[in-house]
Amino acid sequence: MPVNFVPEDQREHYGRYSTDPDQGQLDRFFHLSSTDRELIARRRGPHNRLGFAVQIGTVRFLGVFLPDPSDVPDVVAAYVASQLGISDWRAIENYPRDGTNRLHAAEIRAAFGYRDFTNEDSQAVFLGWLRARVQIGAERPSVLFDVATAWLLEAKILLPRPSTLMRTISQAREESNARVWDELAALPNRVQRSRLEGLVVVDTGARSSPLDRLRRAPTRVSAVGLLGALTRLEEIRALGVGGLDVSKIPPSRIAALARHGVAAKAQTIERMTTKRRIATLLAAAQQLEIVATDDALDLLDQVLNALLSRAAKAGKKDRIQSQPAMDSAASALSKAVQILLDPPEGDVTVLWAAIIGQVSRNELEAAIATVARIDIEPVDAHLNDLMSRYSSVRRFLPTLLRTMDLRAAPGGQSALEAFTALNRLEGRHTIRVDDVPMDLATAAWRQRIEGENGVLDRRSYTFLVLEKLREGLRRRDVFAPGSERWGDPRAKLLHGAAWEAARPAIAAGYGHHLDAREQINALASELDDAYHAVESRINDNPAVRIDFVDGHAKPVLTPLDRLEEPDSLIALREAVNALIPHVDLPEQILEVADWTGCMAKFTHISEGSTRAKDLDLSICAVLLAEACNIGLEPVVQPGNPALTRARLSWADQNYIRSETITAANARLVEVQSKIPITTAWGGGDVASADGIRFVVPVRTLNAGPNPRYFGAGRGITYLNFLSDQFAGFHGIVVPGTLRDSLYILDGLLEQQTSLQPTELMTDTAGYSDQVFGLFRLNGYQFSPRLADIGATRFWRINREADYGSLNELARHRINTDLIATHWDDLLRIAGSLATGTVKASELLRVLQGGGRPTPLGRALAEYGRIAKTTYLLAYLNDESYRRRILTQLNRTEGRHALARNVFHGHRGQLRQRYREGQEDQLGALGLVVNAIVLWNTQYINAAIEQLRSEGFPINDEDLKRLSPLAGVSEFSGETRRFTV
Repeated sequence: MPVNFVPEDQREHYGRYSTDPDQGQLDRFFHLSSTDRELIARRRGPHNRLGFAVQIGTVRFLGVFLPDPSDVPDVVAAYVASQLGISDWRAIENYPRDGTNRLHAAEIRAAFGYRDFTNEDSQAVFLGWLRARVQIGAERPSVLFDVATAWLLEAKILLPRPSTLMRTISQAREESNARVWDELAALPNRVQRSRLEGLVVVDTGARSSPLDRLRRAPTRVSAVGLLGALTRLEEIRALGVGGLDVSKIPPSRIAALARHGVAAKAQTIERMTTKRRIATLLAAAQQLEIVATDDALDLLDQVLNALLSRAAKAGKKDRIQSQPAMDSAASALSKAVQILLDPPEGDVTVLWAAIIGQVSRNELEAAIATVARIDIEPVDAHLNDLMSRYSSVRRFLPTLLRTMDLRAAPGGQSALEAFTALNRLEGRHTIRVDDVPMDLATAAWRQRIEGENGVLDRRSYTFLVLEKLREGLRRRDVFAPGSERWGDPRAKLLHGAAWEAARPAIAAGYGHHLDAREQINALASELDDAYHAVESRINDNPAVRIDFVDGHAKPVLTPLDRLEEPDSLIALREAVNALIPHVDLPEQILEVADWTGCMAKFTHISEGSTRAKDLDLSICAVLLAEACNIGLEPVVQPGNPALTRARLSWADQNYIRSETITAANARLVEVQSKIPITTAWGGGDVASADGIRFVVPVRTLNAGPNPRYFGAGRGITYLNFLSDQFAGFHGIVVPGTLRDSLYILDGLLEQQTSLQPTELMTDTAGYSDQVFGLFRLNGYQFSPRLADIGATRFWRINREADYGSLNELARHRINTDLIATHWDDLLRIAGSLATGTVKASELLRVLQGGGRPTPLGRALAEYGRIAKTTYLLAYLNDESYRRRILTQLNRTEGRHALARNVFHGHRGQLRQRYREGQEDQLGALGLVVNAIVLWNTQYINAAIEQLRSEGFPINDEDLKRLSPLAGVSEFSGETRRFTV
């Protein structure tokens, strides 16, 4: 790999004072201990003492002795001088440069144990650390350069020249790569190697390689599409490398190889050295098997959902169509029953005569037949339509049974046994009911399944098993081992020695008690205080009243009044707007890229050091095209080498991906948080989450229906996370409109920026008791905006507590025994989420149990009700709190409006077929929106500073209501500002 992989600006800061040290750095590196002072006191003259002391601090801070020791920031000289009692820090200018400084440096080295990089022992220790670091991680060279610099400082090894350090890192990476390639290439046998090599061979007459075909995910939701997905999985498994043990190779190295193998062109892989090619293809094949399994199960879920939905609609339609006949039959029977209830005097002959006088015998018999035909159990209402679609199921069923390797938790064991039994039925013609497990069958299903003489109706049994299998898969009671999306979340929880070791730290870190009863008592006291706080001022709170509806207390909350804009705010906004320049969006992106250096975060998919000339311009152009949804053509400029179609396509394929977008976005968020004006908007500890919907008009698995948002088509939801400083710090693509509550905690735990939000605000759709519980367990405050607080239950722990006028409101009691029983498991959930071994969305699916929560899920809900009630009481009691939530959610809506304006091409529809493409394009949209926000924030801040210098009156409350959100004209691309 090239040696010169560190950007020029990063090299310029190496071993130098690039900025003034902050107070924390001064205290850490330049504070003089008693040992320091003893050495310093031996120097004669204040200039010598000050120069010697500054050299001590400099080598600690920078890891080098400067050629000119006096070339330090004034703040450093002043800080050190104040400790030595030297009144004029400028005395350092008289520090001799005639060799005295070098003698002093040698003395400091000897006194404090600093060693040269070229020292044999230093080399051995550093190379040992570096090789271990490179072996277990997949860090980019530039990141490794910074990490190595920090390590050398800590180890008291003087920094070498940057070229020397880069060369050493390059050699270590090359050696590590060679070892990994050697180990992986040695795993397959001759036959397996031949199969892997064949993946990149393009057969005569073919247009693509087998690898290109296998990494192409299915897009068609149909029985034929599912068959294709299963066949693809079979073909990948036929390579025979899925079971090879790669556990000795660090997962990050395997992941890096797999990422390159899945994304790179077949020709690129074919040109690699033999060992590297085999290693790359092996990692890619194992990853593709996981991906293909997930794709097949995604498609199975959608195909079965479509079948069952159509059948349910058909059954409902049949019921509606039969309603007139049912009404007629009911009328006839009603007439007869009325006579039976008040019969005439006489015998049966008289009674029949009375009935026949109202309705004939033939009419009664027809009515009875109609009711018998129509009045069937609900499960039967859709089965006739299902049976008619059996031929479609048979197209994929044999391959599904043969290919899909499934396991089950206790709750899914019956479904798995039935699924396995289906496989045994293949090739048999006559099967008896006794030959298969019937635990899943209800009475109505049994009527369908059990034929004459105990013969099994295969069609009915097949649909029963598939329906129950789908339910089990969705709850993850049935799962696929090794799958990412359909695996078993329970297996990912901390357990055994790892949990016992982490348990005390997890409890202490989140402020929980290890003892369940101590925790419950603390929560009871907190809840009790919250009730009393609300009750004490409820009579003085005109926004809240308690009404009684049907004998039950219901809180009624007066909506917030609109905040009027004072004249001072209007004047300030106009003055700021007048100072901000109007520029096109491309100029904004390029300017922000120049300020932040965020383009350095875009590294090549295979070699982090590869940087073509003017690459930043190419990447900015691709990001603009993706964010505006206009394709590459509008940004192509054939006369500019950085903007040719070939160059942009190359940059898109090799640099634009989720991990690089995330890293670049983290840089923008960091810069945004350091602009002074942002402190008026918030401290970065509050965030909001809300989804923006996109119609997806192309065939894809990663989309879902919702007529409200997508009409007759399908679409996705892009769940955005926004800080109170207007920075978007994370985004999650969700197929269709699955409940936001499944994913909102994922966003906080997964985000990789410098922000550390502790409170998340959402709309009502993100609300559930279990979500409240997970947030509280992991030390977060969940604050949803409530559309109807009157329909919400308030809970209590202490049955005897007197809450005055709130007693009737607090009529529901928490089951603390259930919490106590499962407290250790609840702590284990918190620890597993904190350490990233499992996702909150995966756990919630299991705990919710498809509408039948598990015992642990019920315990989590009980725990969440405590947190929810505490929050509800604060929500009632504090108008400023409610307004703060509303303000933050309005900011999210403003960001969505901006994103809609930017994403204007193709009528704002997302035309990506695959999950990865959707994530990359919407990630680029989020990055560009953040760049616009950062650009506006910077110029708003500059405008405020200028206005202050001119004596313009500025109110702190007005600053809070300025907004950096901006829009982009759909037609001209010219930026325009607006406020929310």
